Amino acid sequence: MEKIWLKSYPPGVPHDVQPEQYRSVAHLLEESFRKHASSPFSVCMDQWMSYGELDRLSAALGAYLQGLGLEPGARVAIMLPNVPQFGVTMAAVLRAGYTCVNVNPLYTARELEHQLKDSGATAIVILENFAHTLSEIVEHTAVQQVVMASMGDLLGAVYGPWITFAVRHLAKMVPAYELPLSNGRKVVSFRKALALGERRTLAPSQATLDSIAFLQYTGGTTGLSKGAVLTHRNIVAATLQAEAWFTPALSKVGDVSRANSIAALPLYHIFALTLCLLAIRQGSSLTLIPNPRDIPKFVEVLKKRPFHMLPAVNTLFNALLQNPQFKSVDFSHLCVSQAGGMAASEGTARQWQQVTGSTMIEGWGMSETCAIGTNNPVTNTAFSGTIGLPLPGIDIAIKDDAGNSLAQGESGEICIRGPNVMTGYYNQPEENALAFTADGFMRTGDIGTMDAQGYTRIIDRKKDMILVSGFNVFPNELEQVISLCPGVVECAAIGIPDAMQGESIKIFVIKNDPALTEDQVANFCHANLTGYKRPKYIEFRDELPKSNVGKILRRELRTTS
Repeated sequence: MEKIWLKSYPPGVPHDVQPEQYRSVAHLLEESFRKHASSPFSVCMDQWMSYGELDRLSAALGAYLQGLGLEPGARVAIMLPNVPQFGVTMAAVLRAGYTCVNVNPLYTARELEHQLKDSGATAIVILENFAHTLSEIVEHTAVQQVVMASMGDLLGAVYGPWITFAVRHLAKMVPAYELPLSNGRKVVSFRKALALGERRTLAPSQATLDSIAFLQYTGGTTGLSKGAVLTHRNIVAATLQAEAWFTPALSKVGDVSRANSIAALPLYHIFALTLCLLAIRQGSSLTLIPNPRDIPKFVEVLKKRPFHMLPAVNTLFNALLQNPQFKSVDFSHLCVSQAGGMAASEGTARQWQQVTGSTMIEGWGMSETCAIGTNNPVTNTAFSGTIGLPLPGIDIAIKDDAGNSLAQGESGEICIRGPNVMTGYYNQPEENALAFTADGFMRTGDIGTMDAQGYTRIIDRKKDMILVSGFNVFPNELEQVISLCPGVVECAAIGIPDAMQGESIKIFVIKNDPALTEDQVANFCHANLTGYKRPKYIEFRDELPKSNVGKILRRELRTTS
């Protein structure tokens, strides 16, 4: 198959990458730590961490985990927001030879229980703010080792304890919890784990490029999230692909290790995670934003120091533009405004360029592809409205349902193949059989076309997936949960256009209790679904449209909403 997109690559961008230059992700990390030991890795609440400190702390935590006797490749869950502990923990788990299982800190107990049980995680590193959720379900999981972090753990000897005190007692952001210590379960503070680990020596990881680095959970068509198996090869390849693609823009900085990227998107999400690994590969720094929803504080952080790369979803770009102080930020150093996770709006892109002088560059990827897939050239001077070109080493094919590649310009399912594409879903043989074509392409569920220059445009989604601010929401999961609400007989969920977040969730409910109210359904959803999965609209109906075999016709619901 001719790779017509290569002719559209910016000068200097390689056509392929070589992940084999590293033995594992741990090898990549340790090389960077040595090379950039004195350089800053991250800043959070004005507290800096160098690569040397990241090296020392992650080695200590990794040695502590090894001291627990976890078997090679053991699953370690990470339930942390964008605080310095995240980078330390991720590096520690990988350097110790274990598998990272990223967890959304805002998960409900039901969602957390499924992910911990499905992954088989035996240890978790968690911020105390979310420990109450873990306490509800930990006895139903295989988790035996809990490392409990506090907000200020790595924010300095004076400022750190103050932040922890303020979060606990002034803001009251740490709900009461009690973790059961039955069956030998142990709970240790993050700082104590570091202290214990410093007495040990980290044994080198025995992981290879074919070992599992991450189980990255994504929405499941059957109603339960699935773990995308991302190997060390996948992660290394995606990091090198990102480096190859973004270097033409970041070269404006001169020495790319001096670049500062804004980490406002949650690091547990594959989009931000991949860009975090890119920063490590380059030896550049990250400005960590623990709470990007606090837009005024976010803008104040942007004013403090030059920044060169700002990745965001359309929702976040919009929210920044609506803030009256945002226009007073210095954008003269901004090299890349990277949009992804959800469709970027042309209106938002135009306004962004007017305010910042920076072109919004849209890309496309999935958890299953380490966030890497296609991207517009970072040298673009105008918003293209497409999802761009396949990155180095990636093949994109437009196929029909039978797996046949279609002629240029014809619409079909966007399929992807490359060293960054997952090996499959964890313990999901039936899903895996459906996910890949006979010639090794992964089906994405997106319908699109490719033009003569190799640019791909998404025109529809094959699946019923709802995309809320860059997060996948599958109707089946919502319907299964909401059907358990007392008084609900049947329900259906759809996505409807939303100018701010791409799509909002609307549910249609048939009830057998006339007294059931929208508020009661909403409260049930609040208790059982994390924020982005909660419906914005609830409508009661007497019946739902169905096919002759009884399948709910969501498409009809969309056309009548």
